[in-house]
Amino acid sequence: MGQSATPHSSAPDLRVSLGPLHLANPVLTASGTFGYGLEFSDFLDLSRLGGIVVKGISLKPRPGNPPPRLAETPCGMLNAIGLENVGVERFLRDKLPPLRQRGAVIIVNILGNTVEEYAELASVLSGVSGIAALEINISCPNVKRGGMAFGTDPHMAAQVVAAVRARTSLPLITKLSPNVTSIAEIARAAHDAGSDILSCINTVSAMAVDPFSRRPKLANIVGGLSGPAIKPIALRCVYETVRAVSCPVIGIGGIQTAMDALEFLVVGASAVQVGTANLVHPRASLHILEGIEKFCRHQGIGAITDYIGTLDTACRFPFADESCSVEPPAREPV
Repeated sequence: MGQSATPHSSAPDLRVSLGPLHLANPVLTASGTFGYGLEFSDFLDLSRLGGIVVKGISLKPRPGNPPPRLAETPCGMLNAIGLENVGVERFLRDKLPPLRQRGAVIIVNILGNTVEEYAELASVLSGVSGIAALEINISCPNVKRGGMAFGTDPHMAAQVVAAVRARTSLPLITKLSPNVTSIAEIARAAHDAGSDILSCINTVSAMAVDPFSRRPKLANIVGGLSGPAIKPIALRCVYETVRAVSCPVIGIGGIQTAMDALEFLVVGASAVQVGTANLVHPRASLHILEGIEKFCRHQGIGAITDYIGTLDTACRFPFADESCSVEPPAREPV
């Protein structure tokens, strides 16, 4: 590694296995930032990514929260969309078939107000052709019912996961919240209840106000903070989660570049999800994937699995090899 690495002439092997879920590479999109996938199909070949995690799906359509629902912050963004979606019936009829035709690995994020709703959704989606896995959203901070309430209590988290596990054989990912005292405790509860994989983190509960109007910038008052500002929090959560459970972990939070993604991988995440960056640049996920490949070539890494989880905590003053630039190119017109 570092200055002494010998560049690889052949393409690195970027394949990763997350328990029962096998992916061509470790770069996925994060739910809620990539629509249903189809919205981005004019900008990139969806089949090139490790997977597409679609916008959260509920049993019935949801209108979401009233506007304003978005607010920019320094190095980030607040959202209180409220899990607006078309509902599972329309998703299966209108969204899934064309997405499936594009060759994408499709992961469906599911949500509910009750344990029973999660279980019923899992039953409806189980066995549907083209769905590779389910991601259980128990960590959304900007809805009044369900959402984060399930993700902040280990017993409730376990109840949801167990109910979903009983209704499907699909690989299960549980999306964890950073808004807890111990993410490791929630992680263990979800894993013990049957989750094959854990993803962390969802957005950080936050708010913003306008000092002139003296009003909150979001109609919901509180929303979820995402973007570069939360990356250090996300890294810490992934670090703690990886050490708390034996199942694979997907890192999420503030990933804008390949170097950001590599930080999560070296800490121990088996894959990453790219979120808010997609709203800045619709090809961000692809640029990150290409940057990871370039990094591996330059560093002489034959397989990304040889790099994952190799954090050296004894090295307090690492010196990066700055000759390897894997930043994305300048923003393209869209």
